[in-house]
Amino acid sequence: MALGPGEGREVLFGRNRPEVHICLGKDDPQVSRHHGTLTHREGRWWVSNTGRLPIRLAAGRLLFRGEEPLPLDTGYTPLFAGGSRGREHLLEVFVTDAEGGHRPPRHEDVTRPPRVWTLTDAERLALVALGRRYLLHEPRPQPLTWRQTAAQLTEARPGEGWTDKRVEHLVNAVRLRLSRDGVAGLTREEVGEPVGNSLNDHLIRALMTSTTLVPMDLTLIDGA
Repeated sequence: MALGPGEGREVLFGRNRPEVHICLGKDDPQVSRHHGTLTHREGRWWVSNTGRLPIRLAAGRLLFRGEEPLPLDTGYTPLFAGGSRGREHLLEVFVTDAEGGHRPPRHEDVTRPPRVWTLTDAERLALVALGRRYLLHEPRPQPLTWRQTAAQLTEARPGEGWTDKRVEHLVNAVRLRLSRDGVAGLTREEVGEPVGNSLNDHLIRALMTSTTLVPMDLTLIDGA
């Protein structure tokens, strides 16, 4: 659905197709019949929640019924409505700039590759060991400690001089490099205290999302 700006214009979404503009989760009774509303006012689009369950936005922000509407930035915003048995229903919202315009279908375009960062051999080894639990798809993974990472590398590749300080230096160099390239959540200033494992967690997830690290990299430390 496409709708131009106009004070007071609304787009209703939810499960009850006859009474909303966009049907979301039509067969999922945990999605409210009218789950949320997009409203244009004061020159911006806003999202509000009228459903029983929260709407999840980017970075895990939850919007509950009764809270003040949130303004949407120009560009792409995914909205997730939680449902039954772990289901999530996605509403993709694209807010155009003042010049408007509609993005045409691009069915035949060549798929764009992801942004993959270049790593040295030593950096890749350190990060694969640090993020081993993520690459193994363990539930709720956490990075290994510097000492655990160094011990794992020393066992897998003896004689290469792996220490916790070397691992820390290599990983921090990659983290700062990605931060300078615009990857969010990789500095103490962004995350805030207490930092805990947040910086390394965000780093590993960014590297995996971009396919810089993939599960097959585990063969570097576990053998082919």
